[in-house]
Amino acid sequence: MATTLWNIDTTHTGIHFSVRHMVVAKVRGNFTKFGGTLTLDDANPAASSVSVSIEAASIHTGVEQRDNHLRSPDFFDVAKFPALTFQSTKVEPSGKHLKVTGQLTIRGISREVVLEAEQLGIAKDPWGNTKAAFEAKTTINRSDFGLTWNQALEAGGVLVGEKIEIALEVQAAQAQPGEKAA
Repeated sequence: MATTLWNIDTTHTGIHFSVRHMVVAKVRGNFTKFGGTLTLDDANPAASSVSVSIEAASIHTGVEQRDNHLRSPDFFDVAKFPALTFQSTKVEPSGKHLKVTGQLTIRGISREVVLEAEQLGIAKDPWGNTKAAFEAKTTINRSDFGLTWNQALEAGGVLVGEKIEIALEVQAAQAQPGEKAA
C-alpha cells in the first residue's frame, strides 16, 4: 500500500487527560475541539507522520469554574496561547505497537514527547468510507510546559499534581484521491 492521508474524525476521537488532585484523587477531562492528520506508510512506518492542533479553550472537566481557571493565565492562558499542537518527528515500530516521537507545544513551549501507540484496525463504515482506529498514551510533567500554578495544602502536598496522563482514542477517515488535509 502506498502512503495514505487520513483526517482525524473529530466525532469519533477523544483526547483525554487525568491529573492528581489533593494528592489522593484524580481529575479527568478532555478537549472537545481539535483537528489533525495522519500520513501512513504501511511499507515503511518510519515515513509516517502525525499532526494535531487542539483548541486550548475547549478544555472540559465537567466543572465550569475549574474549566475557566484552566483557561486563565494561571494555566493555559488561552487568550495568549489558543492552541496546543503536536507534530511527530519520528514513528518507529515497537513489536505490535508504534512509538510516535514528536514536539508537543503548550503555552508556546515545545518539548519532545513519546506516544505509545497501537493501530487497532482498518474498516469500511456503512457509507463506504475507510476508517482507521488508534489508541495512544503518554505522560508529561505540566511544569515542563509552564503550567506551574499550584496551592499548598494544610496537611502537606499540593492541590494539583505535576504528572499529566494523556490518553488518545483516534478514528481517522482515509482522504479521497486529490483531497487535501482537513
